[in-house]
Amino acid sequence: MTRTPAHRPAPAGPAAGRPARPVRPARPGELPALVEHPGDPERNAATRAYLARLLDSGCTRPAWCLVAEGGDGRPVGSVVLWTLPGHRIPLAVVLFEAPADEPDTAAALLEAAAGLAAELGATALEHVLDAPAQDPQFQRDPERRTGLLRQAGFRRIRDGRRFSLHTGPHTGDRLPPDDPALVFRSLAELGPEPFVALLEDLLTDTADARLAADVREHGARRAAELLFEETAELKHEPEWWEIGHDTADGTPAVISLPAENPLVAVIGFVGVAPAHRGKGYAAAAVVRGTRILAAHGATEIRGDCDVANTAMAKAFLRAGYRVVADRQEFSRPL
Repeated sequence: MTRTPAHRPAPAGPAAGRPARPVRPARPGELPALVEHPGDPERNAATRAYLARLLDSGCTRPAWCLVAEGGDGRPVGSVVLWTLPGHRIPLAVVLFEAPADEPDTAAALLEAAAGLAAELGATALEHVLDAPAQDPQFQRDPERRTGLLRQAGFRRIRDGRRFSLHTGPHTGDRLPPDDPALVFRSLAELGPEPFVALLEDLLTDTADARLAADVREHGARRAAELLFEETAELKHEPEWWEIGHDTADGTPAVISLPAENPLVAVIGFVGVAPAHRGKGYAAAAVVRGTRILAAHGATEIRGDCDVANTAMAKAFLRAGYRVVADRQEFSRPL
């Protein structure tokens, strides 16, 4: 999300343990492996493949891959700046890790990433922490990581859940049928204004902490425009994005924005107008988006929601998704 520029927090103070290692850009021969963990081939292979995809897709670049150098010259810690394909300003950090007994090295890595991002024009930097640890980032010891982030000036902006559904050729046959109480019309037919208007309506009363913060900062209309614009940067076709209209009165009831990010298909956004909540329409929209993505070859579909948004969580579960992680989202102003 776009954030208003703010002052940069002071670097974290010194902590007990080994002094901070020197931080530098990764050398060509260190990419895409960065930090290798002896005896952990699954993690090493997954992380290499992940960073290779980020480099190939333009989500990062070699100069954005920073490492903490060990005494033998090899990386012992890392942090990588990330953005959407085609963007030149970093939005987040990924692949952040440092030795468990070196908090100063961790602080130096985060400070170096923040400084580089600010030089490149970023006004905020985000990081997502998933628990339990999983492919491709393997973020083990979440409590320690949370403490390091907070010391570096990051604050939690969303307590979320991540959902996943593995799909195949017959996924559409296993999904519930479309809700007969809804008639869906696409972006190709309607154009963007009805989508932004519906987003504005539903954002006036949202259980999502992050979206509520955007409304407080920008107002409902501008927050809706930003949500639409940012989701539109993900790969999608106009026919995929739909508004479901209630057949009883013809009014817009639910919005569905399925898409693909550089790594996986996603339920980019689902929301229900306040006047139509409690009718199960969120689940109908998740099913609709899932069917579209599966029909276009998705083998896995992911989605996130705020832990406070119980209706949305139930919608994912009703559509066959399962919870795969607690997802904490952090942000630091620069």
